Amino acid sequence: MPREPLGWRDNLVVDWLLQDGWRMGTPEALLAGLGAALCGLGVPADRINLAMRVLHPQVFSLAFLWHPGLPVERREGPYSLLDSDVFLLSPFNDLLNDGASAIRRRLTGPAGSLDYPILEDLAAEGFTDYVALALPFGDGRHSAITFATRTDGGFAVPQLAVIDDALPVLARMVEIQALRHTSLTLLETYLGRQTGARVLDGKVRRGDGEVLHAVLWFSDLRGSTPLAESMDARCFLETLNGYFEAMAGAVLDHGGEVLRYIGDAALAIFPFVPDDTDATDPAPPRAALAAALDARTRMADLNTRRREAGLPCLNHGVGLHVGRVTYGNIGVPARLEFTVIGAAANAAARVEGLCKTLDETIVVSDAFARRHPGPWRDLGRHDLRGLDGAFSVFAPEM
Repeated sequence: MPREPLGWRDNLVVDWLLQDGWRMGTPEALLAGLGAALCGLGVPADRINLAMRVLHPQVFSLAFLWHPGLPVERREGPYSLLDSDVFLLSPFNDLLNDGASAIRRRLTGPAGSLDYPILEDLAAEGFTDYVALALPFGDGRHSAITFATRTDGGFAVPQLAVIDDALPVLARMVEIQALRHTSLTLLETYLGRQTGARVLDGKVRRGDGEVLHAVLWFSDLRGSTPLAESMDARCFLETLNGYFEAMAGAVLDHGGEVLRYIGDAALAIFPFVPDDTDATDPAPPRAALAAALDARTRMADLNTRRREAGLPCLNHGVGLHVGRVTYGNIGVPARLEFTVIGAAANAAARVEGLCKTLDETIVVSDAFARRHPGPWRDLGRHDLRGLDGAFSVFAPEM
């Protein structure tokens, strides 16, 4: 006869999930606590693997592997994994995509079945029993969790009952972790790491913001209009993405924050700390120039590949300026943007505009050059459209 469910009040794993599990700030902490709770109840879990589905532009899942007494290991599942035998021949594929809700395999003895490659590996490591369970989410997607033991005879029925009865609550806890990760990922991807953190900290109302000093980066792709007219939309988007990987990728790798893409241009900042009201810290200018030089190298590598493929080379410009800006929410209540505004942001765009005029890839303002030792090549004084007076500008001699 079917067993009677334990009932949540009798299940101490459920009790732990409801009392403490929901407080866990990371999936690692949740899995570590779950493993400890199971072991404390005498459930011989020697390995727990959680595959958590997430919404992310680069990965479809995050995997967390727990062993008693060891830190939880975190691994990312890129979309390319979905087409690999590692995934297609795994229990996770059956649980996540083929509608299976539970898979159990004995790994030793006459009843042993090693019909998945991972089971052969686990049997070789001394595991005796394996259970994989789906964790359904409210949106119809599934995550999954597996349990393995080295105990002779494997899991006992009452031990599996403890796990099975806790699944609905565990699924909700994992879904909370997945939603939290998705929210942070989307904010970081579409707003930037620092800007996303500010939004999560509660700066969500129109007008929320602060005044700060920053290095302003403005970059642009030269000749994009004829380039767009000479190829179909798909090829042009691939070209733009390759260009942005070189430019914005350099900004991010050197600690900058990309605030927005404006067609084929990008606006980024390397902020000074709020207490540095005179912008004297050498770190932001050094990082910004290092990023600009790195971007130039990446563009040279990109153009080498384009020439080898018979494609035209891409030309770019980067303008760097230092000034005070307002960093916050602007727009209408139904559609806000967290960005920087002020004369300094406009000046950075105008400085970059001189790259084409002066046939340079990097042009910096006097305000920037005074905060970086260079060496610099003086490009003279020039009028910047929309700004009063002539401005001294420089190019790096490196």
